[in-house]
Amino acid sequence: MNSPTFSVIIPAYNAAKTLPATIESVVRQTFTDFEVFVIDDGSSDDTVRVALQLAAQDDRIRVVSQPNNGVSSARNFGAELAKGRYLAFLDADDQWAADKLARHKALHDSDPMLDASFGRIEFCADGDGAMEPGRTVSQVPDGYLDLAEVITGNPVCTASNFVIDREVFEDLGGFSVSMRYAEDQEILALLLSEGGTLRGIDASLVRYRLSQGGLSCDFEAMLEGWRSFACNWLGEDEFARAEAIYCRYLTRRALRSGAEIDVARKFARRGLEADRAGFMAGGARTILTLGGVIAGGALPAALRRAVFA
Repeated sequence: MNSPTFSVIIPAYNAAKTLPATIESVVRQTFTDFEVFVIDDGSSDDTVRVALQLAAQDDRIRVVSQPNNGVSSARNFGAELAKGRYLAFLDADDQWAADKLARHKALHDSDPMLDASFGRIEFCADGDGAMEPGRTVSQVPDGYLDLAEVITGNPVCTASNFVIDREVFEDLGGFSVSMRYAEDQEILALLLSEGGTLRGIDASLVRYRLSQGGLSCDFEAMLEGWRSFACNWLGEDEFARAEAIYCRYLTRRALRSGAEIDVARKFARRGLEADRAGFMAGGARTILTLGGVIAGGALPAALRRAVFA
C-alpha cells in the first residue's frame, strides 16, 4: 500500500461536541490522498464514541487513545503513527477550508526545498458549539519567514494552520511536551534556527474557534507561555519590542473573544509600557485595536465579537 501524501493529526480532549464538524472539514477536502489520526487524550466525555462512529464511515480515519498527557503529547503520538510525506495538524474544535490540503500540496510541489507552510486563518466566535462567521483574518508575510517574524508576530497563529514535512518534524524532535502554549511557535522557531524554510499561502484556509472557555482565551497563561519561550531566543532589547507586539496580539484576541473590556485594556497597557513604538508599529490594525479598547466599554460583548471576530 502506498503511503499517503498527508497525515492529518487531530488531538482531541473532551471534544465530542465539535469533533464531527472538524472531521467533516477534512473529509470534504478536494485533495483526497490523506490519512487521519484522531488521538483521544484521555477524554471523559463521548469523544471516543463519536470518533469511532465517524471512523466507521471513512476508512482513512483511525482512532487511538492515550492517557491525558496534553495536546503536544497527543500530536507527537499521532506523528509517530503517521506514514504521510507531510503532517497536517488540526485541533478538534477548528475547521479547514475545502481546498487547504490542495493549496499546500501545490506550494510544496512548486518549491521542493520548502519544509513547512501555512495560510491565513479566519477568527470565528463560538456560537454554542457552532462557529459563527468570522470577520477578521490573519496576515501572511511575503516570501520565506525569518526567525523574528515567527517569534514576534506569530503569523501562523495556531498548529491547526501549518503543514510540515514529516521527516523534518521527526528530526526536530516534535512538540515540546512541557509547553501548554506557544509550542507551535517553538517548533517553527527551531526549524528556522536550523536552516529550515517556512512560507505562507495568501488564502484563508483555517476557521479558528474563539471559545471563551478554552485554551485560546486564557490570555494570562498565553503571555506567560510566550515569555518562557521567547526569552530563549531574544536579547533584552529585542524581547521588550517583541512583548509589546505580542501584547497587541492578545489585546485584539481579547476583543475578538468578547472578554471583559478590562482584559483588553490591561494587555494594551502592558504592550505600550513594554515598548510604545513596537506596539504602535502595526499601522491601521493597531489604530483599530486601540479604538476598540477605548470605545469597547460602551459596546456589549456580543457586539465587540461581531466587530473584531
